[in-house]
Amino acid sequence: MPETKAPLRDLRTSATKVREVLDLIRGLEVDEARHVLRFSERGAAREVLKVLNSAVANADHTLNIPADELFVSLAFADEGPTIKRWRPRARGRATRIRKRTSHITIVVARLSDEQLQARRRREAAAPGQRRRGVIPGRRRKAEEAGKAAAPAKAGRRAGRTPEPDEPEMAPAVADEELPEEASLAEVEPGPPDQAEIEAENAEVEAGIEAGAPEGAADEDKAERYATLGREALPEEAPESEGDPAEVEDEEGK
Repeated sequence: MPETKAPLRDLRTSATKVREVLDLIRGLEVDEARHVLRFSERGAAREVLKVLNSAVANADHTLNIPADELFVSLAFADEGPTIKRWRPRARGRATRIRKRTSHITIVVARLSDEQLQARRRREAAAPGQRRRGVIPGRRRKAEEAGKAAAPAKAGRRAGRTPEPDEPEMAPAVADEELPEEASLAEVEPGPPDQAEIEAENAEVEAGIEAGAPEGAADEDKAERYATLGREALPEEAPESEGDPAEVEDEEGK
């Protein structure tokens, strides 16, 4: 199988610590290995993830193999040169400090055709489940929901029978029914509007004030208001000028 590798030399971490991280991803697919390294609490996991991404990029560039068809075939760490330093101690003595380094090598290879077919069968059998390394975000979920709803809308517009998996939608109103509703609204008049009643009352009052004689004004007003459903206006009582006897007493005073 075609393979590509990515090395990292002189990492300022001991090989023992790096090997504990490499043991977690050896033999895993690239997506799963990235998932493990992203959530690992080891300090060397960050550098190992960079080396893995470099190996995947080399495979894509040189062999034109996508990342979802790769897995970690080899991952090992060798000891690098040790840097010597000295620490002062009591009584004029000194102790050696050994700063370890390591060389990391990760090799990725393409999955076999049988493994790829088995994975496709698992994904087809459980379409709702996702692979462990793929973490969808909100934007990706919204795009997938829009793509799933687009075929259903297009099929209903074309007039085809919807599939059982497609979501149900409210039936659309036909355009031919709109003229019939408009004609029914014209034939069947609704209740009179308050504005029309007020306009008729204003016309009646204007006609009464303009053309009615002075003697029959009150009677006509009462009859017209009775027909309109209003009560007759109360007649204004004439102002009393007072008793003549009282007027004479006031003048005498």
